[in-house]
Amino acid sequence: MGETLGLKKALSQRQLRMIAIGGVIGAGLFVGSGVVIGDTGPGTFITYALAGVLIIMVMRMLAEMAVANPSTGSFADYARNAMGNWAGFSVGWLYWYFWVIVVGFEAIAGAKIIQYWMDVPLWLTALILLIAMTATNLFSVASFGEFEYWFAGVKVAAILVFIGLGSLFVLGLWPQKSLDFSNLTVHGGFFPLGVTAITVGVVTVIFSMVGAEIATIAAAESSDPERAVAKAANSVILRIAIFFVGSAFLLVTILPWNSEQTAASPFVAAFTEMGIPYADHIMNAVVLTAVLSCLNSGMYTASRMLFVLAARREAPAQLVAVTRRGVPAAAILTSSVIGLICVIAAAFFEDTIFAFLLASSGAVILFVYLLIAVSQIVLRYRTPDSELKVKMWLFPVLSVLTALAIGAILVQMFLQGGENRKALILSLCSWAVVIVLFLANRWFIRRRPEVAGVAPTPHPHRVLVLANQTVHSDELLDELRRIGADRESTYHVVVPASPIDTGVAATHGPLDISEATQQAAQRRLEHTLATLRSDDLEANGEVGDYRPLRALAAAVDAFRPDQIVISTLPPEESVWQRFDVVDRARAEHKIPVTHVVSRIRTEEHAS
Repeated sequence: MGETLGLKKALSQRQLRMIAIGGVIGAGLFVGSGVVIGDTGPGTFITYALAGVLIIMVMRMLAEMAVANPSTGSFADYARNAMGNWAGFSVGWLYWYFWVIVVGFEAIAGAKIIQYWMDVPLWLTALILLIAMTATNLFSVASFGEFEYWFAGVKVAAILVFIGLGSLFVLGLWPQKSLDFSNLTVHGGFFPLGVTAITVGVVTVIFSMVGAEIATIAAAESSDPERAVAKAANSVILRIAIFFVGSAFLLVTILPWNSEQTAASPFVAAFTEMGIPYADHIMNAVVLTAVLSCLNSGMYTASRMLFVLAARREAPAQLVAVTRRGVPAAAILTSSVIGLICVIAAAFFEDTIFAFLLASSGAVILFVYLLIAVSQIVLRYRTPDSELKVKMWLFPVLSVLTALAIGAILVQMFLQGGENRKALILSLCSWAVVIVLFLANRWFIRRRPEVAGVAPTPHPHRVLVLANQTVHSDELLDELRRIGADRESTYHVVVPASPIDTGVAATHGPLDISEATQQAAQRRLEHTLATLRSDDLEANGEVGDYRPLRALAAAVDAFRPDQIVISTLPPEESVWQRFDVVDRARAEHKIPVTHVVSRIRTEEHAS
């Protein structure tokens, strides 16, 4: 019914392109690469290549699904469509949990870097950084995009400068330096720890590459989502090859893999080896930028996933509210509060609560990637090839191999023992908690019997109707026609302007959701009034408050009805029944209330 509203342009192609380029570069590359080199040896770049291939496969699968079925919910919706509500619920909440922990972790990491230059309490600096990035996200989507553009630009520039200068150094084009690749073999050979060691670091490397998929979420708030997702997925190959594999190769070529300087801070050590002055200060500034970038994008990603969960009725409905600038403020502030808890835990309980939080989210992203892979396999078999503009390569072979590879990494985490095994076990516990919450939510909805109807007055003259997604259902219209059979009744229809109930939250981003909700509610109201009037019934109406009980109370005061009709979906699908809207309406208004349970077709939800 009516025109389909498109997303307003919030993120420019310039911003989205840099988010896609820089999103995969985190502080883990600058700092964590030293750990990987120490565990792997000169073959470190092979480890980065293996992990990179896995990320590339996941991004390609995401691109296929995103272009075929554009969705503001991104991979949470694909998991829901492929495997059911439990999978969408799991992906959404696990991904949100992962990123709110990252927000707290990055705030602490940034504070530690700042302590390199000035003596400031860790908790205070982390709090200031957290507040600053929260404010950036609260101001507007464009402000997030602009900050991330420059943050990502600094990271990309630093890597490109390192690759350029490092290439000159190892090729002998550097002053007083000859061609030299000896560090690849002279310290115990190319595989000093054995060939299998190159797989040990994959677990660490895969976490340093997390973030490529953020582009698929941010694309929902760009002017051309499908094109943006496809380009992000295609360009990730070049980004990983240059930024990760290229820089890892240069690091182990410039530096001995087993030196203490390499383990502590490989990029600083490499710049120092090349004779670059103030290398420690330069790289600390770059790492701080990478940390702030991750904090900024983590806040954005967590809030958007929480927004999507609320839109799918899997989180409190209040979290779908947006400001005039189109920002989901409630979702941002909720994510920020959890990040603040992590900061407090890190400042005062680093070895207990904070360590537990980090470990409990350690393998979560691998669970999400595994569900993405399975979702793509399932949805690909359901979708005709003619409808796919972007396809996963060599399907189903590469898709299945990707899923098996993720499973193998999880097994390896268990076999390695120590912190990796602890992270795997606690992350599985986190997933178990999410599943329990999903089942508890379903049980709570289904356990309650349908509310029995109250007999209406014999001949009501003023009938107030409260409905939203069922407003033009056959069950409701038939009931209203029955009530008005004597042609003496007047109807007043109220449609609450809820983005969830109108279905707009499932198809629109935060920026334009308010306007789209009002238009969708108005279209539903006009359609219902036209239907009633076509039956010679006297009807008028209004778009009400997004909270149904407040919309009802305002209409009761203005219209003074002698009969109320409330139409809902069945108990297992109805938010109104979940929160006792019918019973509370009966308790608040001494007016007969008829409850109509309507079953509508899926496509009517979005009409």
